[in-house]
Amino acid sequence: MSKKEQLYTLIRARPMISQQELADCLDLSRSAVAGHIAGLIRDGRILGRAYQFPEAARVLCIGGANTDRKLRTTGALQMGTSNPASMTESFGGVARNIAENLVRTGVAVSLLTAVGTDSAGQGLMQHAAGCGIDTSLSRLCPAMSSGTYTAVLDAQGEMTLALAVMDIYEQLDVRYLSSHLPASGFPWLVADMNLPADTLTWLAQRSSKGMQKLALIAVSAPKMARLPARLDGTALMILNRDELLAATGHVATAQTDWPQLARQLLQRGAENVLVTAGEHGVWGVQKDAEWHLPALPVEVRDVTGAGDAFSAGVIAGLMRAPQDLQAAAQRGLQLAALTLQSEQTVAGDLHPAIFE
Repeated sequence: MSKKEQLYTLIRARPMISQQELADCLDLSRSAVAGHIAGLIRDGRILGRAYQFPEAARVLCIGGANTDRKLRTTGALQMGTSNPASMTESFGGVARNIAENLVRTGVAVSLLTAVGTDSAGQGLMQHAAGCGIDTSLSRLCPAMSSGTYTAVLDAQGEMTLALAVMDIYEQLDVRYLSSHLPASGFPWLVADMNLPADTLTWLAQRSSKGMQKLALIAVSAPKMARLPARLDGTALMILNRDELLAATGHVATAQTDWPQLARQLLQRGAENVLVTAGEHGVWGVQKDAEWHLPALPVEVRDVTGAGDAFSAGVIAGLMRAPQDLQAAAQRGLQLAALTLQSEQTVAGDLHPAIFE
């Protein structure tokens, strides 16, 4: 792809990108960028700098967008030695995965993430634009590498180890978000916990003022240390059992009452909590209700991305019926089941009529 075409792709993904950002991203001079833009205007392919207003029914996903690498052993995994394996590479990141699931099921989505100006970052932005995800609010970080996530799976597709390089998301700090996050136009903000602790606290405090509804999505047990002490303003929290244990400081036993444990998060200010448990389904905990939904029976090919698909299905459901969390969770289980049967992080056969 020529520099001119690369520049055109970046502008389509981020209509408000500056000429300096384009120059840094493509290793061009400002004058060369200006020349390419002038040519695109002459060709009628762009009409100048775009000032777009957010759509009323758009979801904003905030957090990780990485390159995902999955290594799968061809036999039984043996620690401490070399294992024959196959490898696939795709685009991932919790916020990005949720955004792609949403847009493929017909929900308008914007993604606020941080990427480097390396080839991985360019690829992430180009792929998002191709899916129909708006990335105009995202941050380009020329001096940093884009995020990567490497999962090691056993022969049955179960994850045995994952390594994440996520330092770039520290750039999504309060200063950046406070100057880039629109005050309206997004009924739901979906924030993953790759974000800095101060940013998560700021988002919860901001949402407590009624500006938008906030969904916090856990990403791993270690990152539960970032969870704000008070969760006032958090309309929904989605996490698995290990993450719930980390959030509450408990150790699992045969008698662990997961809904009761989740109520500790309600006591800290969260309005609703969903606790996922893989093949054991999901528990819903609300102020005046507790319920359980079983997982859909499927033949598992790969677990990667199933949790993100669940979160996307829940948000898609709440966009349609804001008061029916149980029906939304059922949609989440449906998307998760489709993802479990796929070797892709986001199932390739999603479409806007998937829930009809």
